[in-house]
Amino acid sequence: MGNDTDTTQLLEPAAPAGAAVVGRSPAIPTAGNTAALNATKESLEDYTLRFAPRSYRKWSAGVVATSALGGIAYLADFSIGANIGISYGTVNAILGILVAAVVIFATGFPLAYYAARYNIDLDLITRGSGFGYYGSVVTNVIFATFTFIFFALEGSIMAQGLELGLGIPQWLGYAASTVLIIPLVIYGMNTLAKLQVWTTPLWLLLMVVPVGYLLVSHPESIDSFFAYTGATGDGGPNLASVMLAAGVCLSLMAQIAEQIDYLRFMPPRTDANRAAWWRAVILAGPGWVIFGAIKQIVGLFIAIYLIATLDPAASATANEPVHQFLGVYQEMMPAWLAMTLAVVLVVISQIKINVTNAYSGSLAWTNSFTRITKTYPGRMVFVVVNLLIALVLMEANMFDFLNTILGFYANCAMAWVVTVASDIAINKYLLRISPKVPEFRRGMLYAVNPVGFVSMLVSAGVSIAVFFGAFGAAIQPYSPIFAVGLALVLPPVLAVLTRGKFYLRRFDDGIDLPMFDADGNPSDAKLLCHVTGLEFERPDMVRSAQDASDGGPQYVSSLALSTDKTGELVLPAPK
Repeated sequence: MGNDTDTTQLLEPAAPAGAAVVGRSPAIPTAGNTAALNATKESLEDYTLRFAPRSYRKWSAGVVATSALGGIAYLADFSIGANIGISYGTVNAILGILVAAVVIFATGFPLAYYAARYNIDLDLITRGSGFGYYGSVVTNVIFATFTFIFFALEGSIMAQGLELGLGIPQWLGYAASTVLIIPLVIYGMNTLAKLQVWTTPLWLLLMVVPVGYLLVSHPESIDSFFAYTGATGDGGPNLASVMLAAGVCLSLMAQIAEQIDYLRFMPPRTDANRAAWWRAVILAGPGWVIFGAIKQIVGLFIAIYLIATLDPAASATANEPVHQFLGVYQEMMPAWLAMTLAVVLVVISQIKINVTNAYSGSLAWTNSFTRITKTYPGRMVFVVVNLLIALVLMEANMFDFLNTILGFYANCAMAWVVTVASDIAINKYLLRISPKVPEFRRGMLYAVNPVGFVSMLVSAGVSIAVFFGAFGAAIQPYSPIFAVGLALVLPPVLAVLTRGKFYLRRFDDGIDLPMFDADGNPSDAKLLCHVTGLEFERPDMVRSAQDASDGGPQYVSSLALSTDKTGELVLPAPK
């Protein structure tokens, strides 16, 4: 990348015929453009902090959906299902799984739609959905926490497989599962899409065949499954047990953010691809939970089969996916082949999900750090940070405290996701107080919007207090109800009380070009950023507060604004 022209061509392919290009005069170098230019170059493969431009989004809806669903190949669902089933019994576990699935689907739908329609990630959606430019930093931390918790969980599962199959000590397996991911996550969507598409057929074969075999060859296992009453021996329907099980499953609510990290690369929606577009958004967006719920129930089914049919003492390891699948494989084939396939399944699953965990976590940390410090350190710095935190969790044997960790985390995840979903569905579409078009650019938003920020803090704080028994043991299992209920109700209440005045700092970004094309998709017209000398598409740009030497307007990208330490480029608030 020897000069700005070459860099521009790499980052943003030449505008197609008919696309408007404004401000092509050469940029004048400034003292503050180095950080913005370096950040722009490094975000070539992932569009950190940025709107995903049409010139980069060359995948079909089907490819994006397949890539997004490849990220749910994780085996944690099998552990979660087994854990809650062993604790609360089959009936309560299934009801809890279904309750969580309904909540996750309903709240995930508006988020997935906004990501695919406007080509922005969940952090950018959160900024304009009640949180403000800096207010969404706290939700980024929540999401980053999700990625390292589940990285650690999947890494633990891989280490269990390596120990069982190859005799590798778990502490060394933890390190291996961490180091293995680093070279795979250096690049962004191009590499991840290929990895997910290529590995999905083998993963499905290894996953589906043993379960199908078990159902056909051992039909009596179905009766044992539904008769299992859990560790307490009282597994009949019980609302408290259902909610405790649902609380653990709801910790997966933040998975929608990882789905969105793929969905933001959806192609423009047109009349020609409308059906495929919607199918991809629904299945790969909130629809991920359908597959997740099935895996949780299957994990519980296999665990109970191992306990009830093979060995009652198997409960000690029945929540470990490698033992679950090994037990079934051994019924189908020689022991050596069963062990080989069980280890292969665990390794493939761990790689498929943990490249996504590492990728998404690095984006979340980078977004937060850059906004606070106005410095872009490079995404790979936070890949390493995220993985080191995950490694510490693995070495601390978090697997033994899985229900408690996930139950606690669920309260934070629910408070965030439901708050954003409430703002989109109620404040934007029903009350029409919140601007319908999401805004994420610095200078256009207030630093903090109390509508979403306060709603999330209150709902998370109250539900966490309930979770730890602050209001008595009788309501302790119902912390998910408090998290979801408060996060659903508070945003419209606060939006009405504040009359929506904290959503937008400015209503005009100073650019005369339309933001959307005739089909309602973000425009692909290009503007020149005077800070970096590079072209960006219209939705990623605002007018700069610094005019050109001839008094004419100049434009600046959202990424250059995020690294502007002086604030001299930010348009003033209207008087």
